[in-house]
Amino acid sequence: MSGMVFTSADPVVRERELLEAARCGDEDAFGELVEPYRAGLHAHCYRMLGSLHDAEDALQDSLLRAWRGLRGLERRGSLRAWLYRIATNACLDAIDRRPRRVLPIDFGPPANAGDDPGEPLGGSVWVEPYPDAALGVEDGHAAPESRYEQRESLELAFIAALQNLPARQRAVLILREVLGFSAREVAESLQTSVASVNSALQRARRAIDERLPARSQQATLRSLEDEGVQELVERFVDAFESGDVDAILALLTEDAAFAMPPHTSWYRGREAISDSWLMPGDPPAGLRYLPTRANGQLALATYRLEPEERRYVPIALDVLALRGARIAEITAFRMVELFPRFGLPEELPPG
Repeated sequence: MSGMVFTSADPVVRERELLEAARCGDEDAFGELVEPYRAGLHAHCYRMLGSLHDAEDALQDSLLRAWRGLRGLERRGSLRAWLYRIATNACLDAIDRRPRRVLPIDFGPPANAGDDPGEPLGGSVWVEPYPDAALGVEDGHAAPESRYEQRESLELAFIAALQNLPARQRAVLILREVLGFSAREVAESLQTSVASVNSALQRARRAIDERLPARSQQATLRSLEDEGVQELVERFVDAFESGDVDAILALLTEDAAFAMPPHTSWYRGREAISDSWLMPGDPPAGLRYLPTRANGQLALATYRLEPEERRYVPIALDVLALRGARIAEITAFRMVELFPRFGLPEELPPG
């Protein structure tokens, strides 16, 4: 059913009109009703699940539950709180059905210099990168009560730390510290007490603070300003495209880490990295890079020349974590199926 006419320009009145129409079976009204929340709900599902694919499945499940349960939303209730309650519980159900996702740094100890990275493991093991800019995640805080910025709470270190929390602690921390819901609202969402929410939040805070770096990538990028970020990207691209190993190593911190999911091996320190798969061969391997953003961080899409086909094909999405003006971590996701979600071309012409 569709076709109802809405005339009010007042957003509160219009939302009420859309809600009433959706309750009467108007699917177009429902779509317009939830559209302002879609990007935030998708990011919420990703924070809970650590996977772009799982987040999309959970979002669709959430919207279906919302459509079917519209009559359960009180007319004076908060639509935002109700939608996040549904999405949170859809994610908790998904977590019950599968193992948590990790990055290689959480999978095992670092490999020795020169060690073979071994066979890749299935994609369902790994945290996946997130195209926050392409999906419309906004800068700043979601609510005045939030502790973390929206993009800060999508950074790889934050997502990986979240996946190490028990599921309900994870939900409490995201709902309270990222989205700014009150303890009472969170308790209602999780069908528990305010005291239980506060207790879970304290445990989650301690665990997260132990795992996060002292400075977020958002703060680091702001300190470098656009000019400094652009210079770093140009140095990275020039070093790798020319195969200049010394220039590559000069970009790294002494204790830099390199990982390449879905391979389990990862490397710590310049010496180990210099003997890893990160380094180009001699002569240069015919690489090209396109700058992008993932998880609120600098990222570069890597393409390799296929001479016989006369084209560059995607091989990895490198997500960089900076410390000052140097690179502290490179996570090279060899998940080329994600390139279209970042708006990246599936191939580059030669030249």
